[in-house]
Amino acid sequence: MQHDIHKRLEAATAEILQDLYGLEKAPIDWQATRKEFEGDLTLVVFPYLRSSKKKPEATAEEIGQVLLENVAEVHSFNVIKGFLNVEISNEYWLACLHGIQDLENFGKAAPQDETILVEYSSPNTNKPLHLGHIRNILLGYSVSQILSAAGKQVKKVQIINDRGIHICKSMVAWQKFANGESPENSELKGDHLVGKYYVAFDKAYKEEIAALEAAGKTEEEAKEQAPILLEARDTLRKWEQGDADTVKLWEIMNSWVYSGFNATYDRLGVNFDKNYYESNTYLLGKQVVEEGLEKGIFFRKEDGSVWCDLEAEKLGEKLLLRKDGTSVYMTQDIGTAIQRYEDFGIDGMIYTVGNEQDHHFKVLFAILKKLGYKWAAKLYHLSYGMVDLPSGKMKSREGTVVDADDLMDEMFGTAKSISEELGKTDGISESEKEALYHQIGMGALKYYILKVDPKKRMLFNPEESVDFQGNTGPFIQYTHARIQSLIRKGADLTFSASASYTELISQERDLIKSILAFPEVVLEAAKEQAPSTIANYTYDLVKQYNGFYQQVSILNDANSAAVHFRLDLSRKTAAVIKTAMGLLGIAVPDRM
Repeated sequence: MQHDIHKRLEAATAEILQDLYGLEKAPIDWQATRKEFEGDLTLVVFPYLRSSKKKPEATAEEIGQVLLENVAEVHSFNVIKGFLNVEISNEYWLACLHGIQDLENFGKAAPQDETILVEYSSPNTNKPLHLGHIRNILLGYSVSQILSAAGKQVKKVQIINDRGIHICKSMVAWQKFANGESPENSELKGDHLVGKYYVAFDKAYKEEIAALEAAGKTEEEAKEQAPILLEARDTLRKWEQGDADTVKLWEIMNSWVYSGFNATYDRLGVNFDKNYYESNTYLLGKQVVEEGLEKGIFFRKEDGSVWCDLEAEKLGEKLLLRKDGTSVYMTQDIGTAIQRYEDFGIDGMIYTVGNEQDHHFKVLFAILKKLGYKWAAKLYHLSYGMVDLPSGKMKSREGTVVDADDLMDEMFGTAKSISEELGKTDGISESEKEALYHQIGMGALKYYILKVDPKKRMLFNPEESVDFQGNTGPFIQYTHARIQSLIRKGADLTFSASASYTELISQERDLIKSILAFPEVVLEAAKEQAPSTIANYTYDLVKQYNGFYQQVSILNDANSAAVHFRLDLSRKTAAVIKTAMGLLGIAVPDRM
Protein backbone atom coordinates (compact mmCIF):
# COMPACT_ATOMS: atom_id res chain seq x y z
CA MET A 1 0.00 0.00 0.00
CA GLN A 2 2.79 2.38 0.82
CA HIS A 3 4.17 1.54 -2.58
CA ASP A 4 1.01 3.07 -4.09
CA ILE A 5 1.93 6.58 -2.96
CA HIS A 6 5.38 6.17 -4.53
CA LYS A 7 3.77 5.24 -7.86
CA ARG A 8 1.23 8.06 -7.55
CA LEU A 9 3.94 10.64 -6.90
CA GLU A 10 6.22 9.28 -9.61
CA ALA A 11 3.45 9.49 -12.22
CA ALA A 12 2.44 13.01 -11.12
CA THR A 13 6.07 14.17 -11.03
CA ALA A 14 6.71 12.84 -14.53
CA GLU A 15 3.78 14.92 -15.84
CA ILE A 16 4.97 18.01 -13.98
CA LEU A 17 8.52 17.73 -15.32
CA GLN A 18 7.13 17.34 -18.84
CA ASP A 19 4.78 20.32 -18.49
CA LEU A 20 7.17 22.68 -16.68
CA TYR A 21 10.51 21.87 -18.29
CA GLY A 22 9.82 19.66 -21.31
CA LEU A 23 11.62 16.76 -19.62
CA GLU A 24 10.79 13.25 -20.82
CA LYS A 25 11.85 10.06 -19.02
CA ALA A 26 13.66 12.03 -16.34
CA PRO A 27 15.01 10.08 -13.31
CA ILE A 28 12.42 10.26 -10.53
CA ASP A 29 13.32 8.77 -7.16
CA TRP A 30 11.10 9.51 -4.18
CA GLN A 31 12.78 8.34 -0.96
CA ALA A 32 11.65 8.23 2.67
CA THR A 33 12.37 11.60 4.30
CA ARG A 34 15.28 11.56 6.73
CA LYS A 35 14.17 11.60 10.36
CA GLU A 36 15.67 15.00 11.12
CA PHE A 37 13.43 16.70 8.54
CA GLU A 38 9.67 17.23 8.32
CA GLY A 39 7.86 15.17 5.72
CA ASP A 40 7.20 11.64 4.55
CA LEU A 41 8.85 11.46 1.13
CA THR A 42 11.70 13.42 -0.45
CA LEU A 43 12.63 14.21 -4.06
CA VAL A 44 16.12 15.41 -5.02
CA VAL A 45 15.70 18.05 -7.75
CA PHE A 46 19.32 18.59 -8.81
CA PRO A 47 18.94 16.39 -11.95
CA TYR A 48 16.32 18.87 -13.29
CA LEU A 49 18.23 22.15 -12.87
CA ARG A 50 19.69 22.25 -16.36
CA SER A 51 16.17 22.10 -17.80
CA SER A 52 14.49 24.35 -15.22
CA LYS A 53 17.26 26.99 -15.52
CA LYS A 54 16.48 27.94 -11.90
CA LYS A 55 18.14 27.56 -8.54
CA PRO A 56 17.53 24.33 -6.60
CA GLU A 57 15.19 26.00 -4.07
CA ALA A 58 13.08 27.64 -6.78
CA THR A 59 12.84 24.41 -8.79
CA ALA A 60 11.76 22.43 -5.71
CA GLU A 61 9.19 25.11 -4.75
CA GLU A 62 7.72 25.06 -8.23
CA ILE A 63 7.37 21.26 -8.35
CA GLY A 64 6.04 21.14 -4.77
CA GLN A 65 3.35 23.76 -5.45
CA VAL A 66 2.00 21.87 -8.47
CA LEU A 67 1.97 18.61 -6.51
CA LEU A 68 0.08 20.29 -3.66
CA GLU A 69 -2.55 21.63 -6.07
CA ASN A 70 -3.01 18.44 -8.10
CA VAL A 71 -2.32 15.43 -5.87
CA ALA A 72 -4.97 14.99 -3.17
CA GLU A 73 -2.67 12.85 -0.99
CA VAL A 74 -0.10 15.68 -0.65
CA HIS A 75 -0.97 17.71 2.45
CA SER A 76 2.01 20.10 2.53
CA PHE A 77 5.61 20.46 1.45
CA ASN A 78 8.85 22.15 2.46
CA VAL A 79 12.12 22.82 0.66
CA ILE A 80 15.63 22.49 2.04
CA LYS A 81 18.14 23.46 -0.63
CA GLY A 82 17.63 20.98 -3.49
CA PHE A 83 15.41 18.64 -1.51
CA LEU A 84 11.62 18.70 -1.82
CA ASN A 85 9.99 17.12 1.25
CA VAL A 86 6.27 16.35 1.01
CA GLU A 87 3.92 15.40 3.83
CA ILE A 88 1.21 12.91 2.92
CA SER A 89 -2.26 13.49 4.34
CA ASN A 90 -3.54 11.74 7.45
CA GLU A 91 -6.51 10.50 5.44
CA TYR A 92 -4.20 8.56 3.15
CA TRP A 93 -2.30 6.88 6.00
CA LEU A 94 -5.52 6.04 7.83
CA ALA A 95 -7.10 4.58 4.70
CA CYS A 96 -4.03 2.39 4.20
CA LEU A 97 -4.13 1.17 7.80
CA HIS A 98 -7.87 0.45 7.67
CA GLY A 99 -7.30 -1.39 4.40
CA ILE A 100 -5.29 -4.08 6.19
CA GLN A 101 -7.97 -6.66 6.95
CA ASP A 102 -6.29 -10.04 6.53
CA LEU A 103 -3.76 -9.74 9.36
CA GLU A 104 -2.53 -13.32 9.04
CA ASN A 105 -1.42 -12.86 5.42
CA PHE A 106 -0.41 -9.19 5.44
CA GLY A 107 3.13 -8.88 4.09
CA LYS A 108 2.94 -12.10 2.10
CA ALA A 109 3.02 -12.03 -1.70
CA ALA A 110 0.66 -13.95 -3.96
CA PRO A 111 1.89 -17.48 -4.84
CA GLN A 112 4.07 -17.68 -7.93
CA ASP A 113 4.89 -20.54 -10.26
CA GLU A 114 8.56 -20.66 -9.27
CA THR A 115 10.10 -23.48 -7.24
CA ILE A 116 13.19 -22.78 -5.13
CA LEU A 117 14.98 -25.57 -3.31
CA VAL A 118 16.84 -24.72 -0.09
CA GLU A 119 19.46 -27.10 1.30
CA TYR A 120 20.51 -26.74 4.93
CA SER A 121 21.85 -28.72 7.90
CA SER A 122 23.42 -31.62 5.90
CA PRO A 123 25.15 -33.24 8.90
CA ASN A 124 27.51 -36.20 9.28
CA THR A 125 26.18 -39.29 11.04
CA ASN A 126 29.22 -39.64 13.30
CA LYS A 127 28.36 -36.88 15.79
CA PRO A 128 25.50 -34.79 17.17
CA LEU A 129 24.44 -31.46 15.70
CA HIS A 130 26.45 -28.60 17.21
CA LEU A 131 26.48 -24.81 17.40
CA GLY A 132 27.90 -24.50 13.87
CA HIS A 133 24.99 -26.57 12.55
CA ILE A 134 22.56 -24.35 14.45
CA ARG A 135 23.57 -21.24 12.49
CA ASN A 136 23.29 -23.24 9.27
CA ILE A 137 19.88 -24.69 10.17
CA LEU A 138 18.40 -21.41 11.40
CA LEU A 139 19.61 -19.53 8.30
CA GLY A 140 18.33 -22.18 5.88
CA TYR A 141 14.96 -22.54 7.57
CA SER A 142 14.42 -18.77 7.88
CA VAL A 143 15.36 -18.17 4.23
CA SER A 144 12.85 -20.89 3.29
CA GLN A 145 10.13 -19.10 5.27
CA ILE A 146 11.00 -15.71 3.77
CA LEU A 147 11.03 -17.03 0.19
CA SER A 148 7.68 -18.69 0.79
CA ALA A 149 6.27 -15.39 2.10
CA ALA A 150 7.61 -13.74 -1.06
CA GLY A 151 5.43 -16.11 -3.11
CA LYS A 152 7.95 -18.79 -4.07
CA GLN A 153 7.20 -22.51 -3.95
CA VAL A 154 9.89 -23.70 -1.54
CA LYS A 155 11.27 -27.21 -0.98
CA LYS A 156 13.51 -27.79 2.04
CA VAL A 157 16.12 -30.55 1.76
CA GLN A 158 19.26 -31.84 3.38
CA ILE A 159 21.91 -34.29 2.25
CA ILE A 160 23.00 -36.54 5.09
CA ASN A 161 26.66 -37.52 4.93
CA ASP A 162 26.18 -41.11 6.06
CA ARG A 163 29.22 -42.86 4.54
CA GLY A 164 33.00 -42.58 4.54
CA ILE A 165 35.94 -43.07 6.84
CA HIS A 166 34.61 -40.78 9.59
CA ILE A 167 31.49 -42.93 9.93
CA CYS A 168 33.64 -46.06 10.08
CA LYS A 169 35.72 -44.59 12.89
CA SER A 170 32.65 -44.41 15.13
CA MET A 171 31.71 -47.96 14.14
CA VAL A 172 35.14 -49.38 14.99
CA ALA A 173 35.29 -47.55 18.33
CA TRP A 174 31.80 -48.78 19.25
CA GLN A 175 32.80 -52.38 18.46
CA LYS A 176 35.95 -52.09 20.56
CA PHE A 177 34.78 -50.09 23.56
CA ALA A 178 30.97 -50.03 23.85
CA ASN A 179 30.17 -53.43 25.39
CA GLY A 180 26.80 -53.28 23.64
CA GLU A 181 25.89 -49.77 24.80
CA SER A 182 22.83 -48.40 23.00
CA PRO A 183 20.33 -45.55 23.41
CA GLU A 184 17.93 -48.07 24.95
CA ASN A 185 20.28 -49.21 27.73
CA SER A 186 22.00 -45.87 28.35
CA GLU A 187 20.92 -42.34 29.18
CA LEU A 188 22.24 -40.99 25.87
CA LYS A 189 20.42 -39.83 22.73
CA GLY A 190 21.49 -41.85 19.70
CA ASP A 191 23.50 -39.06 18.06
CA HIS A 192 25.30 -38.31 21.33
CA LEU A 193 26.10 -41.99 21.77
CA VAL A 194 27.66 -42.33 18.33
CA GLY A 195 29.51 -39.03 18.83
CA LYS A 196 30.93 -40.39 22.08
CA TYR A 197 32.62 -43.20 20.15
CA TYR A 198 33.91 -40.83 17.46
CA VAL A 199 35.74 -39.01 20.27
CA ALA A 200 36.84 -42.36 21.75
CA PHE A 201 38.34 -43.32 18.37
CA ASP A 202 40.40 -40.13 18.26
CA LYS A 203 41.68 -40.71 21.80
CA ALA A 204 42.71 -44.31 21.04
CA TYR A 205 44.25 -43.27 17.72
CA LYS A 206 46.45 -40.66 19.39
CA GLU A 207 47.54 -43.18 22.03
CA GLU A 208 48.54 -45.68 19.33
CA ILE A 209 50.44 -42.99 17.41
CA ALA A 210 52.37 -42.07 20.56
CA ALA A 211 53.20 -45.76 21.22
CA LEU A 212 54.43 -46.28 17.64
CA GLU A 213 56.57 -43.12 17.80
CA ALA A 214 58.05 -44.35 21.07
CA ALA A 215 58.92 -47.60 19.27
CA GLY A 216 60.93 -45.64 16.67
CA LYS A 217 58.39 -44.86 13.94
CA THR A 218 58.24 -41.38 12.42
CA GLU A 219 55.10 -39.32 13.04
CA GLU A 220 53.88 -39.93 9.46
CA GLU A 221 54.57 -43.67 9.70
CA ALA A 222 52.78 -43.85 13.04
CA LYS A 223 49.72 -42.04 11.71
CA GLU A 224 49.47 -44.41 8.74
CA GLN A 225 50.20 -47.62 10.64
CA ALA A 226 48.08 -47.12 13.77
CA PRO A 227 46.05 -50.38 14.08
CA ILE A 228 42.73 -48.65 14.86
CA LEU A 229 42.97 -46.53 11.68
CA LEU A 230 43.72 -49.65 9.64
CA GLU A 231 40.60 -51.24 11.14
CA ALA A 232 38.52 -48.19 10.11
CA ARG A 233 39.86 -48.40 6.56
CA ASP A 234 39.11 -52.10 6.46
CA THR A 235 35.56 -51.39 7.67
CA LEU A 236 35.13 -48.83 4.86
CA ARG A 237 36.28 -51.41 2.29
CA LYS A 238 33.82 -53.96 3.69
CA TRP A 239 30.99 -51.44 3.55
CA GLU A 240 31.75 -50.57 -0.07
CA GLN A 241 31.83 -54.29 -0.91
CA GLY A 242 28.42 -54.78 0.76
CA ASP A 243 29.60 -57.00 3.63
CA ALA A 244 26.36 -57.97 5.44
CA ASP A 245 27.58 -57.59 9.05
CA THR A 246 29.27 -54.25 8.34
CA VAL A 247 26.21 -52.85 6.54
CA LYS A 248 23.94 -54.06 9.37
CA LEU A 249 26.01 -52.29 12.06
CA TRP A 250 26.14 -49.17 9.84
CA GLU A 251 22.35 -49.20 9.53
CA ILE A 252 21.82 -49.67 13.27
CA MET A 253 24.19 -46.88 14.31
CA ASN A 254 22.81 -44.52 11.65
CA SER A 255 19.26 -45.20 12.86
CA TRP A 256 20.34 -44.11 16.35
CA VAL A 257 21.72 -40.90 14.90
CA TYR A 258 18.62 -40.13 12.79
CA SER A 259 16.40 -40.54 15.83
CA GLY A 260 18.61 -38.09 17.72
CA PHE A 261 18.72 -35.62 14.83
CA ASN A 262 14.93 -35.66 14.49
CA ALA A 263 14.47 -34.89 18.19
CA THR A 264 16.85 -31.93 17.84
CA TYR A 265 15.10 -30.68 14.70
CA ASP A 266 11.72 -30.89 16.48
CA ARG A 267 13.09 -28.88 19.38
CA LEU A 268 14.50 -26.28 17.00
CA GLY A 269 11.15 -26.15 15.18
CA VAL A 270 12.52 -26.97 11.71
CA ASN A 271 11.69 -29.64 9.14
CA PHE A 272 12.50 -30.94 5.65
CA ASP A 273 10.49 -31.94 2.61
CA LYS A 274 13.06 -34.54 1.52
CA ASN A 275 16.26 -36.11 2.81
CA TYR A 276 19.04 -37.17 0.46
CA TYR A 277 21.68 -39.63 1.64
CA GLU A 278 25.28 -39.66 0.47
CA SER A 279 25.21 -43.47 0.45
CA ASN A 280 22.60 -43.20 -2.33
CA THR A 281 24.04 -40.21 -4.19
CA TYR A 282 27.84 -40.64 -4.15
CA LEU A 283 27.82 -42.42 -7.51
CA LEU A 284 25.15 -40.22 -9.16
CA GLY A 285 27.51 -37.89 -11.00
CA LYS A 286 29.75 -40.52 -12.59
CA GLN A 287 27.48 -41.09 -15.58
CA VAL A 288 27.10 -37.33 -16.11
CA VAL A 289 30.89 -36.94 -16.08
CA GLU A 290 31.32 -39.80 -18.56
CA GLU A 291 28.77 -38.15 -20.88
CA GLY A 292 30.55 -34.81 -20.50
CA LEU A 293 33.81 -36.51 -21.40
CA GLU A 294 32.29 -37.92 -24.61
CA LYS A 295 31.01 -34.44 -25.56
CA GLY A 296 34.41 -32.85 -24.98
CA ILE A 297 33.24 -30.77 -22.02
CA PHE A 298 35.76 -32.59 -19.76
CA PHE A 299 39.15 -34.14 -20.54
CA ARG A 300 41.17 -37.17 -19.42
CA LYS A 301 44.78 -36.88 -18.28
CA GLU A 302 47.48 -39.45 -19.04
CA ASP A 303 46.98 -41.20 -15.68
CA GLY A 304 43.30 -41.79 -16.54
CA SER A 305 41.80 -39.17 -14.23
CA VAL A 306 39.03 -36.90 -15.56
CA TRP A 307 39.11 -33.10 -15.17
CA CYS A 308 37.18 -29.97 -16.05
CA ASP A 309 39.11 -27.00 -17.44
CA LEU A 310 37.83 -23.83 -15.76
CA GLU A 311 40.83 -21.62 -16.53
CA ALA A 312 38.60 -19.24 -18.53
CA GLU A 313 36.45 -18.80 -15.41
CA LYS A 314 39.67 -18.24 -13.36
CA LEU A 315 38.89 -21.36 -11.31
CA GLY A 316 41.74 -23.57 -12.54
CA GLU A 317 41.24 -27.27 -13.26
CA LYS A 318 38.94 -29.50 -11.21
CA LEU A 319 39.28 -33.26 -10.68
CA LEU A 320 36.00 -35.13 -11.32
CA LEU A 321 37.07 -38.79 -11.42
CA ARG A 322 40.23 -40.23 -9.87
CA LYS A 323 42.55 -42.36 -12.00
CA ASP A 324 40.93 -45.49 -10.55
CA GLY A 325 37.51 -44.23 -11.71
CA THR A 326 36.16 -43.38 -8.25
CA SER A 327 34.18 -40.20 -7.71
CA VAL A 328 35.00 -37.15 -5.57
CA TYR A 329 32.67 -34.81 -3.67
CA MET A 330 32.30 -32.56 -6.70
CA THR A 331 31.11 -35.51 -8.82
CA GLN A 332 28.50 -36.31 -6.20
CA ASP A 333 27.30 -32.71 -5.98
CA ILE A 334 26.89 -32.53 -9.76
CA GLY A 335 24.74 -35.67 -9.76
CA THR A 336 22.73 -34.60 -6.71
CA ALA A 337 21.92 -31.20 -8.23
CA ILE A 338 20.65 -32.85 -11.40
CA GLN A 339 18.66 -35.40 -9.39
CA ARG A 340 17.00 -32.62 -7.41
CA TYR A 341 16.02 -30.86 -10.61
CA GLU A 342 14.44 -34.09 -11.82
CA ASP A 343 12.68 -34.55 -8.46
CA PHE A 344 11.26 -31.05 -8.15
CA GLY A 345 11.64 -29.22 -11.48
CA ILE A 346 13.40 -26.41 -9.64
CA ASP A 347 13.88 -22.87 -10.93
CA GLY A 348 16.68 -22.22 -8.45
CA MET A 349 18.56 -23.75 -5.55
CA ILE A 350 20.15 -22.26 -2.42
CA TYR A 351 22.97 -24.11 -0.66
CA THR A 352 23.35 -23.07 2.98
CA VAL A 353 27.00 -23.94 3.60
CA GLY A 354 29.85 -22.27 5.53
CA ASN A 355 32.20 -19.86 3.77
CA GLU A 356 35.09 -22.34 3.77
CA GLN A 357 33.28 -23.91 0.78
CA ASP A 358 33.02 -20.69 -1.28
CA HIS A 359 35.42 -21.97 -3.96
CA HIS A 360 33.72 -25.38 -4.13
CA PHE A 361 30.37 -23.84 -5.07
CA LYS A 362 31.85 -21.45 -7.62
CA VAL A 363 33.33 -24.52 -9.32
CA LEU A 364 30.11 -26.57 -9.01
CA PHE A 365 27.98 -23.83 -10.56
CA ALA A 366 30.48 -23.26 -13.36
CA ILE A 367 30.57 -26.99 -14.23
CA LEU A 368 26.76 -27.25 -14.31
CA LYS A 369 26.67 -24.25 -16.67
CA LYS A 370 29.24 -25.95 -18.92
CA LEU A 371 27.00 -29.00 -18.98
CA GLY A 372 24.25 -26.79 -20.40
CA TYR A 373 21.79 -26.65 -17.51
CA LYS A 374 19.99 -23.31 -17.76
CA TRP A 375 18.82 -23.47 -14.14
CA ALA A 376 22.49 -23.43 -13.07
CA ALA A 377 22.40 -19.65 -13.50
CA LYS A 378 19.94 -19.51 -10.60
CA LEU A 379 22.01 -21.50 -8.11
CA TYR A 380 23.14 -19.58 -5.04
CA HIS A 381 25.56 -20.32 -2.21
CA LEU A 382 24.24 -18.83 1.03
CA SER A 383 27.71 -18.49 2.54
CA TYR A 384 28.01 -17.78 6.24
CA GLY A 385 30.77 -17.22 8.77
CA MET A 386 31.63 -19.49 11.65
CA VAL A 387 30.15 -19.15 15.14
CA ASP A 388 32.48 -18.78 18.11
CA LEU A 389 31.73 -18.88 21.80
CA PRO A 390 33.40 -16.73 24.46
CA SER A 391 35.38 -19.89 25.33
CA GLY A 392 36.84 -20.15 21.81
CA LYS A 393 36.72 -22.47 18.77
CA MET A 394 35.17 -25.94 18.71
CA LYS A 395 36.68 -29.25 17.54
CA SER A 396 34.54 -32.36 17.01
CA ARG A 397 37.32 -34.93 17.24
CA GLU A 398 38.47 -33.65 20.61
CA GLY A 399 34.98 -33.47 22.08
CA THR A 400 35.15 -29.70 22.59
CA VAL A 401 32.15 -28.98 20.39
CA VAL A 402 29.09 -27.36 21.98
CA ASP A 403 26.28 -29.77 21.17
CA ALA A 404 23.04 -28.23 19.92
CA ASP A 405 21.05 -30.07 22.60
CA ASP A 406 23.32 -28.87 25.40
CA LEU A 407 23.11 -25.31 24.10
CA MET A 408 19.31 -25.47 23.96
CA ASP A 409 19.28 -26.79 27.53
CA GLU A 410 21.42 -23.84 28.55
CA MET A 411 19.14 -21.40 26.72
CA PHE A 412 16.11 -22.87 28.51
CA GLY A 413 17.85 -22.57 31.88
CA THR A 414 19.00 -19.02 31.22
CA ALA A 415 15.52 -17.96 30.09
CA LYS A 416 14.04 -19.53 33.23
CA SER A 417 16.44 -17.87 35.69
CA ILE A 418 16.24 -14.41 34.10
CA SER A 419 12.43 -14.56 33.72
CA GLU A 420 11.97 -15.57 37.35
CA GLU A 421 14.44 -12.96 38.55
CA LEU A 422 12.51 -10.24 36.70
CA GLY A 423 9.10 -11.57 37.77
CA LYS A 424 8.04 -12.08 34.15
CA THR A 425 6.13 -15.30 34.88
CA ASP A 426 4.19 -14.38 38.01
CA GLY A 427 0.65 -15.80 37.90
CA ILE A 428 1.39 -18.33 35.15
CA SER A 429 0.89 -22.09 35.66
CA GLU A 430 3.88 -24.45 35.76
CA SER A 431 3.06 -26.05 32.40
CA GLU A 432 2.69 -22.60 30.80
CA LYS A 433 6.01 -21.57 32.34
CA GLU A 434 7.80 -24.55 30.80
CA ALA A 435 6.42 -23.69 27.35
CA LEU A 436 7.27 -20.03 27.87
CA TYR A 437 10.88 -20.71 28.91
CA HIS A 438 11.28 -22.81 25.75
CA GLN A 439 9.83 -20.01 23.60
CA ILE A 440 12.02 -17.38 25.22
CA GLY A 441 15.16 -19.52 25.08
CA MET A 442 14.63 -20.48 21.43
CA GLY A 443 13.64 -16.91 20.55
CA ALA A 444 16.82 -15.62 22.16
CA LEU A 445 19.02 -18.16 20.37
CA LYS A 446 17.44 -17.75 16.95
CA TYR A 447 17.18 -13.97 16.96
CA TYR A 448 20.74 -13.46 18.23
CA ILE A 449 22.09 -15.57 15.37
CA LEU A 450 19.76 -14.35 12.62
CA LYS A 451 20.11 -10.62 13.30
CA VAL A 452 23.75 -10.85 12.16
CA ASP A 453 24.63 -10.61 8.47
CA PRO A 454 25.28 -14.25 7.44
CA LYS A 455 28.62 -13.37 5.88
CA LYS A 456 30.05 -12.18 9.17
CA ARG A 457 31.78 -14.48 11.63
CA MET A 458 30.00 -14.11 14.94
CA LEU A 459 30.44 -14.59 18.67
CA PHE A 460 27.45 -16.17 20.40
CA ASN A 461 26.94 -15.13 24.03
CA PRO A 462 24.00 -17.02 25.63
CA GLU A 463 23.61 -14.62 28.58
CA GLU A 464 23.56 -11.56 26.34
CA SER A 465 21.01 -13.11 23.99
CA VAL A 466 18.35 -13.48 26.74
CA ASP A 467 18.43 -9.81 27.75
CA PHE A 468 14.90 -8.37 27.95
CA GLN A 469 16.25 -5.00 26.80
CA GLY A 470 17.94 -4.07 23.54
CA ASN A 471 18.12 -5.84 20.19
CA THR A 472 17.15 -9.33 21.38
CA GLY A 473 14.45 -11.92 20.79
CA PRO A 474 13.03 -11.70 24.33
CA PHE A 475 12.70 -7.89 24.06
CA ILE A 476 10.57 -8.33 20.93
CA GLN A 477 8.61 -11.21 22.44
CA TYR A 478 7.89 -9.15 25.57
CA THR A 479 6.60 -6.24 23.47
CA HIS A 480 4.23 -8.58 21.62
CA ALA A 481 2.94 -9.94 24.93
CA ARG A 482 2.52 -6.38 26.23
CA ILE A 483 0.39 -5.46 23.21
CA GLN A 484 -1.76 -8.57 23.66
CA SER A 485 -2.33 -7.61 27.30
CA LEU A 486 -3.39 -4.15 26.17
CA ILE A 487 -5.82 -5.62 23.61
CA ARG A 488 -7.34 -7.90 26.27
CA LYS A 489 -7.89 -4.88 28.52
CA GLY A 490 -9.59 -3.00 25.70
CA ALA A 491 -11.83 -5.89 24.67
CA ASP A 492 -14.76 -4.75 26.83
CA LEU A 493 -14.73 -1.13 25.66
CA THR A 494 -17.54 0.08 23.40
CA PHE A 495 -17.13 2.67 20.69
CA SER A 496 -19.44 4.92 18.73
CA ALA A 497 -19.83 3.82 15.13
CA SER A 498 -19.94 7.44 13.97
CA ALA A 499 -16.81 8.60 15.81
CA SER A 500 -13.70 9.02 13.65
CA TYR A 501 -10.09 9.84 14.41
CA THR A 502 -8.11 11.95 11.94
CA GLU A 503 -5.59 13.93 13.99
CA LEU A 504 -2.59 11.61 13.74
CA ILE A 505 0.41 12.45 15.92
CA SER A 506 3.95 11.82 14.66
CA GLN A 507 4.40 8.52 16.55
CA GLU A 508 1.20 7.15 15.01
CA ARG A 509 2.16 8.23 11.48
CA ASP A 510 5.59 6.62 11.90
CA LEU A 511 4.08 3.36 13.11
CA ILE A 512 1.66 3.24 10.18
CA LYS A 513 4.46 3.88 7.72
CA SER A 514 6.59 1.13 9.28
CA ILE A 515 3.71 -1.35 9.16
CA LEU A 516 3.01 -0.53 5.50
CA ALA A 517 6.70 -1.03 4.67
CA PHE A 518 6.56 -4.69 5.77
CA PRO A 519 5.65 -6.26 2.38
CA GLU A 520 8.59 -4.47 0.72
CA VAL A 521 10.91 -5.60 3.55
CA VAL A 522 9.86 -9.23 2.96
CA LEU A 523 10.62 -8.93 -0.77
CA GLU A 524 13.99 -7.31 -0.06
CA ALA A 525 14.92 -10.03 2.45
CA ALA A 526 13.92 -12.70 -0.10
CA LYS A 527 15.97 -11.05 -2.83
CA GLU A 528 19.06 -10.86 -0.61
CA GLN A 529 18.44 -14.17 1.24
CA ALA A 530 18.94 -12.14 4.41
CA PRO A 531 16.98 -12.96 7.59
CA SER A 532 18.91 -10.10 9.23
CA THR A 533 16.79 -7.68 7.14
CA ILE A 534 13.63 -9.03 8.80
CA ALA A 535 15.23 -9.07 12.26
CA ASN A 536 16.43 -5.48 12.11
CA TYR A 537 13.11 -4.25 10.68
CA THR A 538 11.24 -5.96 13.53
CA TYR A 539 13.51 -4.45 16.17
CA ASP A 540 12.99 -0.96 14.72
CA LEU A 541 9.20 -1.50 14.64
CA VAL A 542 9.21 -2.66 18.27
CA LYS A 543 11.31 0.33 19.34
CA GLN A 544 8.84 2.64 17.62
CA TYR A 545 5.89 0.96 19.29
CA ASN A 546 7.49 1.12 22.72
CA GLY A 547 8.12 4.85 22.24
CA PHE A 548 4.47 5.27 21.26
CA TYR A 549 3.31 3.16 24.24
CA GLN A 550 5.35 5.21 26.71
CA GLN A 551 4.31 8.63 25.38
CA VAL A 552 0.65 8.18 24.41
CA SER A 553 -2.40 7.32 26.49
CA ILE A 554 -3.89 4.38 24.64
CA LEU A 555 -6.84 3.20 26.76
CA ASN A 556 -7.46 6.30 28.89
CA ASP A 557 -7.78 9.06 26.30
CA ALA A 558 -10.99 11.09 26.67
CA ASN A 559 -11.55 10.76 22.93
CA SER A 560 -13.03 7.28 22.43
CA ALA A 561 -12.27 7.44 18.70
CA ALA A 562 -8.58 7.85 19.57
CA VAL A 563 -8.74 4.80 21.87
CA HIS A 564 -10.43 2.74 19.16
CA PHE A 565 -7.84 3.78 16.58
CA ARG A 566 -4.86 3.13 18.88
CA LEU A 567 -6.12 -0.34 19.77
CA ASP A 568 -6.42 -1.10 16.05
CA LEU A 569 -2.93 0.29 15.43
CA SER A 570 -1.61 -1.85 18.32
CA ARG A 571 -3.37 -4.97 17.01
CA LYS A 572 -1.86 -4.52 13.55
CA THR A 573 1.59 -3.83 14.97
CA ALA A 574 1.38 -7.07 16.95
CA ALA A 575 0.26 -8.98 13.84
CA VAL A 576 3.28 -7.74 11.88
CA ILE A 577 5.62 -8.61 14.78
CA LYS A 578 4.17 -12.13 14.92
CA THR A 579 4.48 -12.67 11.15
CA ALA A 580 7.99 -11.21 10.99
CA MET A 581 9.24 -13.30 13.90
CA GLY A 582 7.57 -16.35 12.32
CA LEU A 583 9.75 -15.77 9.25
CA LEU A 584 12.73 -16.15 11.61
CA GLY A 585 11.23 -19.34 13.01
CA ILE A 586 10.44 -17.62 16.32
CA ALA A 587 7.18 -17.96 18.26
CA VAL A 588 5.85 -14.94 20.16
CA PRO A 589 3.88 -15.56 23.37
CA ASP A 590 0.63 -13.79 24.21
CA ARG A 591 1.51 -13.64 27.92
CA MET A 592 4.81 -12.99 29.68
